[in-house]
Amino acid sequence: MGFHGMLMQLTWVGVLLSGMAAAGVAAQLPRSNCSDRCGHVDHIPFPFGITEGCYLNKDFGLKCMSGVLTTGDLELVVTNISIQEGQLDILMYVAFQCFNVLGDVQDSNNPFLSVPSYTISNTQNEFMAVGCDTYAYLNGTLNGLPFRMGCISVCQNITSVVDGSCSGIGCCHVEIPPGLKNFNLKANSYKGHTEILSFNPCTYAFVVKKGEFNFSSDHLHNLKGIKTLPMVLDWAIGNERCNKSNFVCGGNSECYDPDNRYGYRCKCKAGYEGNPYLSDGCKDVKECQDRKVSMCTIPKRCVERKGNYACSCPKLHRGDGRKDGTGCELNLISVSGLAIGLGIGFIFVPVCSILGLNLIIKQRKLIKRRERFFRQNGGLYLKQILSRQESLAGTTTIFSAEELKKASNNYDENLIIGEGGFGTVYKGFLSDNTIVAIKKSKVVDRSQIEQFINEVVILSQINHRNVVKLLGCCLETEVPLLVYEFVSNGTLFQYLHHESTGSTVSWETRLRIAAETAEALSYLHSAASPPVIHRDIKPSNILLDASYTAKVSDFGASRLISLDQTQVATIVQGTLGYLDPEYLQTSRLTEKSDVYSFGVVLVELLTGKKALQSFKMPEEETSLTIYFLSCLKEDRLFDVLEKHITNEGNRVELKEVANLAKMCLSVKGEDRPTMKQVATELEGLRKIQKHSGVNADSKSEDTAEYLRGASSASSKYDVTNKSIAGYDSMRDDAVLGSDDGR
Repeated sequence: MGFHGMLMQLTWVGVLLSGMAAAGVAAQLPRSNCSDRCGHVDHIPFPFGITEGCYLNKDFGLKCMSGVLTTGDLELVVTNISIQEGQLDILMYVAFQCFNVLGDVQDSNNPFLSVPSYTISNTQNEFMAVGCDTYAYLNGTLNGLPFRMGCISVCQNITSVVDGSCSGIGCCHVEIPPGLKNFNLKANSYKGHTEILSFNPCTYAFVVKKGEFNFSSDHLHNLKGIKTLPMVLDWAIGNERCNKSNFVCGGNSECYDPDNRYGYRCKCKAGYEGNPYLSDGCKDVKECQDRKVSMCTIPKRCVERKGNYACSCPKLHRGDGRKDGTGCELNLISVSGLAIGLGIGFIFVPVCSILGLNLIIKQRKLIKRRERFFRQNGGLYLKQILSRQESLAGTTTIFSAEELKKASNNYDENLIIGEGGFGTVYKGFLSDNTIVAIKKSKVVDRSQIEQFINEVVILSQINHRNVVKLLGCCLETEVPLLVYEFVSNGTLFQYLHHESTGSTVSWETRLRIAAETAEALSYLHSAASPPVIHRDIKPSNILLDASYTAKVSDFGASRLISLDQTQVATIVQGTLGYLDPEYLQTSRLTEKSDVYSFGVVLVELLTGKKALQSFKMPEEETSLTIYFLSCLKEDRLFDVLEKHITNEGNRVELKEVANLAKMCLSVKGEDRPTMKQVATELEGLRKIQKHSGVNADSKSEDTAEYLRGASSASSKYDVTNKSIAGYDSMRDDAVLGSDDGR
């Protein structure tokens, strides 16, 4: 069923369950003298309403026609509404493309959602695609700007599909960013399902509420029968944040800014409950009357107060009288009738003793807590390794939690220098005035602690001028902290793509950064023991120091491997736009996966463009790698290169680097060069650049002559002469993803 020209009808199946507790129902109150029923809907709470004067403004105005509620110009199917959470549960259509035996589109549906007053809940929803020959787009608006994200799902046969798994084999899923509005969905296919038509004739894409869709292999052939799936919208009042002078919150309520980045919401103050959007909707909770059994140790001593309650104790007793507090206990000093003077002495000494003892107990608890974390995080194992190997002395520092807390000024937000999928990075100042970067990760896998410690030991021994140095770690916190050398000049992404610097970066600087990055990866692959696969090479993980020397960073996704061995990943990790298509399809990780990602970085250095372009661009230009290879194949290389670097008399060098990038981007890993070969080629080009004459034509002749000599002595990866074999398959396996990386 096509979606174009069709409005989505929204039947309220029931805003609240009939058995909801009385307090919950009270929170859904409508405005007085306003109908709160329509069909199966028993409660339509203000700020919503169905008649003029019963809703806050047109954004919350609903219509009731034949038992169906509609909102605005677009009629939506709503299954639930929440005043407390500011959310609407709706039913959203599924995007699909179905094919015939010739690979032609037989039926399709590209649904859209346009509700400017609402945002798509990033905490409740996820973007998913289903199919064995599938890539899907979600185009929308994020923070007022155009936004695109993607999802890829492939498989060769139904036996490789695992029910309940959505990691890219038959099914993929992507988190929704906060603040996303108005979107459209598009499901696409690489090969028209011609090879898998018997068990998977269609490609699907949808936004669905988390936990509401559990993938199984049956969905590959029968998902078309499911027209809609649950989805959650966030709503708020207006577009401005809290403004005490004009917000609409009622009495005994307060306004707050929700996480969806738009508007504000209201909530009842502590001790009150009800509908905070009504002038008198928040009522004082009668704790003593309604809940006295669970409030005070002596129920009859519960005293109502405005917005609160208090408990008291009988004479000769002390305490707050609350069950969740100190309760009531006999005051032995009063009972004994000791003299006032003695009483003062006896009271003063115990109080001081108790305060001192309490301080000691808290300190001991803190020490024990840190010791427990230290053991859980593999601290004893790390100490054993360091004590057994004297050569490690000085390479791995075990920092204390107090030391790093002081260095980061108690993790001051003003010292944050980076945030990503793996955690937050703070700038820190050690006691010896050394400036460091402190990485505070989000989560830790307790089952992988031994592997984590081994990686810390090995990575801290890596000493290369183009690799960010790991100085040590702290294991006394719930999640381990990593301490790196501080690199001052930001990332290659900022340097290359910032409007004030990107267009001025010379070819000489770009070539040097490429050669330094390749040398670092070559070292990690060949010289480190065991070898290290970075697995997330991209410009934002290449830092620049004070002299703009490149340093490879962020080993959060790295893996250590044995020589001549690959690893099969249970979850594909990395950044869309830079992911090796072979790794994406097989989950088999090799050093050649880094080579592919480096090839994308080379293309960015050559073109000055981002790996994934805006969805406003023509579709063939959306993926930079596909567009670059297309221009190279059609002998239009200089149409895509950064304009100012082509005027530096270096056309031969640019062609050589472009061909090297092409080899790195080969679909099959075995057709790519090693990072050592790539580093050798780039360093050779730099030497030519340094020793060539000033005259541009002479320089080009010198470059060509040198490369002819280098070519005859090179390995099977002849980057100067190899044709663009495999380009079409590269198009078929293009990696699509969101514009904002990991």
